[in-house]
Amino acid sequence: MFETPEEITAAGEVGRLPSGPSGLGTSAARVADAIRPGATPPPAGDSGGCLRVRVPYRPQAVRMGGPISPGYAERQWGDGSYSPLYLPMTARIDDDLARAVDDRLVAWAERVGIYADRLEAFHATGFGRLATLAHPDTDDVDLLLLGAQVNAAWWASDDYYADESDLGASPTKLPPRLALVMSAMDAPPPAGKYTAQLDEALRADPVLVALNSATAHLRRHATPSQVMRICNTTSQMYVSWTAYAAWRHLKELPPVWRYLAARQHDSFYTSMTLIDIVGGYQLDANLFYEPRVHRAVMQAGTAAVIVNDLHSVEKEAADDLPDCNVVLLIAEEEGCSLQEAIETAVSMHNDFVRGFEASQRELAGLPSAELQRFLHGAQAWMAGGFEWHSSTDRYK
Repeated sequence: MFETPEEITAAGEVGRLPSGPSGLGTSAARVADAIRPGATPPPAGDSGGCLRVRVPYRPQAVRMGGPISPGYAERQWGDGSYSPLYLPMTARIDDDLARAVDDRLVAWAERVGIYADRLEAFHATGFGRLATLAHPDTDDVDLLLLGAQVNAAWWASDDYYADESDLGASPTKLPPRLALVMSAMDAPPPAGKYTAQLDEALRADPVLVALNSATAHLRRHATPSQVMRICNTTSQMYVSWTAYAAWRHLKELPPVWRYLAARQHDSFYTSMTLIDIVGGYQLDANLFYEPRVHRAVMQAGTAAVIVNDLHSVEKEAADDLPDCNVVLLIAEEEGCSLQEAIETAVSMHNDFVRGFEASQRELAGLPSAELQRFLHGAQAWMAGGFEWHSSTDRYK
């Protein structure tokens, strides 16, 4: 089935065998009872014959190469004239590491063909920097490159299919284009001559080449469960995109509640599904999808995407046919000024972050080091995403 000619193993990208579950990951089955609603972990020191309760994962604040949890604070943003955003503190800023990832990312983008005439602007956007800010528990350039590639491919599909008309984006063409995305990431079974026709179509579209290439890199580092987590979450995200396309085509503004219902499944939750893969470990699927864990990561992802709406509102307000943006929708629905709508969105963001913080405390007693590391990873992602949005030129 279709893969890019270089199969990701170009210079600077070291091939690796999938690591499989880490030693800590094998504990997931033993905490099955503990994650059931209402269950109480056994007392410390009581193995119950088979369950050994470990000390919860408690990260130390270090600059690189280890898990980080620097705490929460109110942080100024924009020109400083609005209420602060309640956020985790940024765990790591390493410009040299970011530059190394970005350089490799641009070389990859040139090979797969995305942003062919915009590589300088693509480099300045800094998806490699985003990866280093959002994943501070590793300094492995290849793993960080993986995170940058997958995110860049997602953003490319947004630009080429949904948002940028000068790149060919069209609301009426979006749904059939998205239908091919999953074939690029998760190949269907062979269908004779029709498979050859599919492969030809996949090779002709740089976005699909990028998604296929990034997924091939993903498979070298991730377990099958983690790969399918990424594929399924990507598909879930694209369902929301079809709603945005319909609203844009019909020139309709959805009510805020409906936009949020779609946006919560099209948030940086999608990016956060990479946390353990980039970190080099595995959070067991039964823990990742446990309802309280799922709620926590959704809270973090939605908070992070509201940051995106806040930073992009000025640019989007200037469009003749703007994208859906929570600030613009609040202003329209409430009949208030843009400044008042921004304050409402800031308050909503802060509520989501505090909700995640409460969820993190609630889950702190579960005896899974991988889970605690993953939750700290979501915390770090919120901080890193904020730092990136504050510095990238993409939304200016």
